[in-house]
Parts: sequence; structure tokens; C-alpha cells
Amino acid sequence: MIRRTLPILLLVASTIPLLAQSPAPQAPTFSTSTTIVLIPALVTKKDGGPVYNLPVEDFTATDDGIPQKLTLEEDSGGEPLALVVAIQTGGAAAQHLDRYHNLAPLVEAMAGDVPHKIAVIAFGSTPKLVLNFTPEPATNSTPLEETIHDLKPGDPGAAILDALGYAVELLRAQPPQYRRAILLLSETQDSGSQLKLDDALRVIDDTNTSIYSLGLSTTRSDAATRSRHAFRNDTPGPKGGCMANNKTGPDDSVGSPDTASDSADQPGTKRSAREVTNQTVDCLGLLAPPLALAKMAFLAGRDGLRRNVPETVANLTGGEYFPFKDVRSIERDMITISNHVPNRYILSFHPQSPHPGLHALTLRLKNYPNLEIQARSSYWADAEIMPTP
Repeated sequence: MIRRTLPILLLVASTIPLLAQSPAPQAPTFSTSTTIVLIPALVTKKDGGPVYNLPVEDFTATDDGIPQKLTLEEDSGGEPLALVVAIQTGGAAAQHLDRYHNLAPLVEAMAGDVPHKIAVIAFGSTPKLVLNFTPEPATNSTPLEETIHDLKPGDPGAAILDALGYAVELLRAQPPQYRRAILLLSETQDSGSQLKLDDALRVIDDTNTSIYSLGLSTTRSDAATRSRHAFRNDTPGPKGGCMANNKTGPDDSVGSPDTASDSADQPGTKRSAREVTNQTVDCLGLLAPPLALAKMAFLAGRDGLRRNVPETVANLTGGEYFPFKDVRSIERDMITISNHVPNRYILSFHPQSPHPGLHALTLRLKNYPNLEIQARSSYWADAEIMPTP
């Protein structure tokens, strides 16, 4: 989620072929070239009202626990916006499409008075572009209103991750001066996506796009236990200690990677490749705390995608998540989002020799105990940008 171009606010820096009208998502291949990490941040009072005009000196940031020097982008709220609205029309969400008939003016309010483009994706088992980016400036909201009003129920699928990957690619093709955002309306649990969890986590975090989510309460989604803070930095070390032998039996071969077990605890047995790998990562985490933070951020993100996709992607990208049950709650939450989108601080820093993979980000305020801050919690760095030893 790092980019050379500073003034963008929000999602992907990978090389995946643009999925123009093709509804079937393709397996992505990734590459990134970047020097700057952007952190969109919202500061609010206890009553939810935005706080303006804080100087950069009031913020502190860490990358895997290491303090970073921050820069504050000026007047970021006046930049143009590219927005993708991703609406689930399949699965349990199909019976709730009538709740969205008045959504168009709320989406326009979210885009605000700046130049903007809006596209709409509908998805069940596969994402489909039903409205390409509207002309700039939009003459009226009729195409958006008609598109949302005419949405039809889809198949039983809920391929949320595939839809997000598709939205990311649409945004990646937009001019670099545009802020980028996704408005997701879906169930909370994915069903049928081809994009694997690890790849989805990479796509979402390899970007500068904020995701705002409205999660539909359904029987299936209610059954999932949500976890906003699934992992803490108190993971115990591997059994036997960091210097324990990888094999204890007479055979020098390593077991099958798919044979993870507690065999290492039994005398005369050998350890699987997965056990050896996990021990190595755990030991590195104990010896080098930044790697432990990165590992826990990765595990927490992946776990969150299993439990509640819209909430997790909002937290990862610095957006906002609201559960909804009826039209009134949709209107209330969209008004809140509309007030928050133009009032975000855009902070940035140059990562110092970042390791490949996921990085844990923290952003805090100095000396403001009565204020709350929302910001992205991680970013992804690819091996291509790592310095050569």
C-alpha cells in the first residue's frame, strides 16, 4: 500500500489485468514499486464530530513497532475522488435490494462537492460491472439512481473478496491524482470467492484505497463471532525452546508439509516441514519483535476475513464499518460517512528498509486522551522493493 505518488488517499499497487466487463476474476500476479506509505486518518470527539487542523507534530506512527517520521498532506479533502460501489445481489442479500432504492443521493453526498467518478459493481458468485465510472463532472445522478434501482437478485453466492479485488482493479486504472474509495454493501461472511485469503489480504493491504462497509445482518453472519483484536503480542515461543532440534529421530528426512502435528514433543519422532517453518518464524519473532508484530498482524487480518469481511477490510484500510438492518440505519450511517470522507488527515512516511510482506501500523495522538483516531492498521511490501543485500 505504498505509492510513489503522494496525493492519493486510498486501494491497489499490483499488476493484475484490468477486468473490464469480464465477470470472472482472474488469478492475480503482483509487483509493487513504492517509496511512500500513506495513512488516511480520522480524528473525532467522543460524540463522533470530526476534529480539524491538528498539526503533524500531534501524531506518532510506528511501522512494526519502529517509530516513523510523518509528513502531513495539505488540503487532501479537495482532491477528486474515484468511488466504486460494490453491492451484493446474491445470497441472503438478494431479498434486501429494495432497501437501496434511495441510496444514490447518499452516495453522491459521500462523494461530496469535489470532481468525482462513481462506478457500480453487483455480485453474487461473480462480480459484474453494471455502471462504469460516471462522466466528470456528473451532470445528474439519474444513471446511478437507475442502476441501483434496477438491480436484480442474483445467484446464491457471496463472493465478497472477488468483488473487492475487481473494484481494486477498476480504481487502479483511474488517474493517480484521484483519491480512491470503495463502498461495500454485503453480508459479513464470504461464500464462493476464488481469491484465497492470503492473496485477498495482500490485495487489500497493497493499496491506498479506503473501504467503507455496511454489513448486512443475516442468520449466517450473526453466527460468526466477530474479533476486532484477535491477536496480541503475547504469543508463547515454540515448544522445546528456540534451539530445539528440528528432528529427534534417526531419520534425517523431513515429514510431509501437510503433516503438522505435535510429533516434536514425542521422543524418537521427526518434525514436519510446516512445524519447522512455524518454529523458525516464532523464533525470529522472539528474537526480532518487529517480525512478531508483522506475523500477528497477518494472522489477525486473515482471521478477520474469515469472520467478518466488511468489518475487517474497513479496519485494515482506515475506512469505517457499520452493521445495518433497515433503511433508516443505512441513511444514518451514510450521512456519517459523508461527513467523515472529506475530513481525513493524510499522513505519510518513507519506510526504512521494510521487510517483504505485511507490516503492522499504529497511529496515535499525543496528549489528546479525549479524542479518538481511526487509521489503517497495516500495509504490504513486496520483495521487489526490498534493498539488495
